[in-house]
Amino acid sequence: MSEQSFSNANKGSETVNGSAASFVSHKRFYDDANFPKGFKRSGDFTSKEAELLELHGYAMKNLAEGKTLPVTADEAQFVEVIKGNIAPSSLLEQIWLKYRKLALGKPFYAVVGTVHLPATKPEVEPEAVFDVDIEDDVQDEPEPEDKE
Repeated sequence: MSEQSFSNANKGSETVNGSAASFVSHKRFYDDANFPKGFKRSGDFTSKEAELLELHGYAMKNLAEGKTLPVTADEAQFVEVIKGNIAPSSLLEQIWLKYRKLALGKPFYAVVGTVHLPATKPEVEPEAVFDVDIEDDVQDEPEPEDKE
């Protein structure tokens, strides 16, 4: 997408939360690790959700990670939603929570219908216990007697 069309698309979606200065980002947001084919082609987001995530994702990510401070009331509310203090009410808040849920790991559905969740490392490895009685396994041969 050219810079001109990016800026035109950005102008049309700046007022999603009511404030033109909220969630301003100067480059598109992509997550190639979790969505290698893009948000639109992943099948998890609608085209509108994918477009808003690409346009405002960097701003939302920086706010969620605490790299930038909220400037507007919408951004302050977004930070409170991320902290879990209030329920999401705006479209961008809902999209970001959906993205975070999906980015943490998608369940894998096997052919037989069982759900395999992403692998987790066990906290403590079990110790191997071997209780083997060696004497039972070995048969003693009679010792040769000394002939004098």
